[in-house]
Amino acid sequence: MLDIGVVAFTVIAVAVLAGTLVQSVIGLGLGLTAAPIITLLAPELMPGTMLVLASVFPVMTLARERSEIDWHGLAWSMPARVVGTVVGVVLVAMVGARGLGIGVSVIVLAAVLLTIRTVVIPITRGTLSGAGFVGGITGTASSIGGPPFALLYQHRPPLQIRTTMAVYFLIGALLSLGGLALAGELTRAQMVTAAALLPVLLAGALISGPLKRHLRPETVRPAVLVVCAASAVVLLVRSLLG
Repeated sequence: MLDIGVVAFTVIAVAVLAGTLVQSVIGLGLGLTAAPIITLLAPELMPGTMLVLASVFPVMTLARERSEIDWHGLAWSMPARVVGTVVGVVLVAMVGARGLGIGVSVIVLAAVLLTIRTVVIPITRGTLSGAGFVGGITGTASSIGGPPFALLYQHRPPLQIRTTMAVYFLIGALLSLGGLALAGELTRAQMVTAAALLPVLLAGALISGPLKRHLRPETVRPAVLVVCAASAVVLLVRSLLG
């Protein structure tokens, strides 16, 4: 494992645990919570460590909850996410991650503000493809690819949000890991550190059980909006300071 020190590893582990709890309950949040901390304390671990964790945790979710997955929505969003991932690589090379991050964060914040005012974004083939495309770009540029898709599903039942987002994150993370491996950017230190953090994922999944049982469906939508807005703010701050 990368020699980052006991204190730094402990802080990263706590961030991963917190992100696991959030994502277990509302369907996203692991990357938002843990990625900024890992980037700050051990940038050498990014993005490989985060992507490995992001690919393993959805498997834990789907092992316990597999009903109500919106396969129709995923069928329209995932091909567009692949295209968005490719476009994201090109855009980062042309305009840089900083400029792209600022633009994406502004778009996400605007979408959240519109949604708060009860503007319902219909789930159609066009919006699903658009969310997948934008998510591919933002996931490639910033490792935050969930909010565009989550905004569409905020009015759906909590179980459908969690399970559909789990499949979305699993496929997206595997695509990114495959790209990194082919490019030779997936290091042994990233993989070993991710393996060391896997018990933290398991602990978070176990702790989250009681939280989900006592969760009221009407609390999920505000939580999704808060996480989406927070991810946009984090991305904006990182881009402005980067």
